Amino acid sequence: MVRRKRESLPPAISSDDYPSKRRRHSMFEISSSHHGVSSSRKWVFSSENSSDCTDTIVVVSYNILGVENASNHMDLYSNIPRRFLEWGRRKRLILDEINSYNASILCFQEVDHFDDLDDLFQNNGFKSAYKARTGEANDGCAIFWKDKLFSLLHQEDIEFQKFGLRNNVAQLCVLEVNNDNPESDICKLTAEEQSTRNKKFVIGNIHVLFNPNRGDIKLGQVRLLIDKAYKLSQEWGNIPVILAGDLNSVPQSAIYKFLSSSKLDVQLHDRRNMSGQLEIRPNHRYFRSKIGNDASISMSVSRQMLYKWSAEELILATGAEGVTRLQHQLKLRSAYSGIPGKLRTRDDIGEPLATSYHSKFMGTVDYIWHSEELIPVRVLETLPIDILRRTRGLPNENWGSDHLAVVCEFAFAKNAESSDSCDLP
Repeated sequence: MVRRKRESLPPAISSDDYPSKRRRHSMFEISSSHHGVSSSRKWVFSSENSSDCTDTIVVVSYNILGVENASNHMDLYSNIPRRFLEWGRRKRLILDEINSYNASILCFQEVDHFDDLDDLFQNNGFKSAYKARTGEANDGCAIFWKDKLFSLLHQEDIEFQKFGLRNNVAQLCVLEVNNDNPESDICKLTAEEQSTRNKKFVIGNIHVLFNPNRGDIKLGQVRLLIDKAYKLSQEWGNIPVILAGDLNSVPQSAIYKFLSSSKLDVQLHDRRNMSGQLEIRPNHRYFRSKIGNDASISMSVSRQMLYKWSAEELILATGAEGVTRLQHQLKLRSAYSGIPGKLRTRDDIGEPLATSYHSKFMGTVDYIWHSEELIPVRVLETLPIDILRRTRGLPNENWGSDHLAVVCEFAFAKNAESSDSCDLP
């Protein structure tokens, strides 16, 4: 939701629970238990001072596990009682979970029962946009936003098959924060002045190809989403950008590095492992990210030959013939990496240790990225690895998907758009 009063935030907890320069962390617990295992997800606040930015939005990114995908890959849920996979049960868990976050914007992936979700969330005041995958798959991506908080100004979809990048899809919407104070002086402004003053932003939603061996296609999909988001941002007056989704790439990967550093020399990386998925398994004890610069990972000519890309693969990855180095124009930051967390839930660069868990994978593939005009105020911690392992897999009696939702509350920076204040109109 868009918040105007910080007093509505949860009460503060002991400063011993989370390290902080300013000792102002707070939490809201979403409790669960499974076979006697007690767990909770906690809100943890940024150590940065955002007290003068009183208006915030809560963004959720959630791969909700497509019903068809689950039924077609039962080997991933060999430890899961069948009742925990039933859609009627899972959708109610997902609704209750989302309600507890008081969310403003939802980015869902693996949506193959959209009408069910639309009916549920319409009753809670959400409007929505849905884009199904092309080809034979029945799932897709959906964005929901609180109707009273935002107006939809623009919507477009990306069908990656049109670019030779398989049947995955992505969504982009331009939303404007509604003026919820009709008695204010802002109403005396002209329509053009109000349009300029009201906060607008781009929200993107993507589910990247799973296949760990096709890093060329994965990178191509991410590149295209970033390019189109940047173009939209410029067309609407250099407005902030939020990109959410299941990237099917871990924090140790080249694809993550491309997002975070804006640059990537494609030939320094193995096309078959651009996403890092092949190196992460459920029995790994630690998931620590080591992201180096190009110099630290430079290789001999003989080793680079192992990573030789075909001309076709380079075109898919970079979008142009003969290009081997990529650079994007958005200055993106990961919401979680910007807010300190516990060693039990975070890796060395601040990303969650795991956002997905089934019998063949435990690791992080879900993210919320944002441009620098938005400030992360707080994020919802994921579950500690030891607690996840004791569940023997997701979904379970408390969580409705094999992924955990990633959630961030953002504030608009002072210089976002043309406003001189963090306060919304």
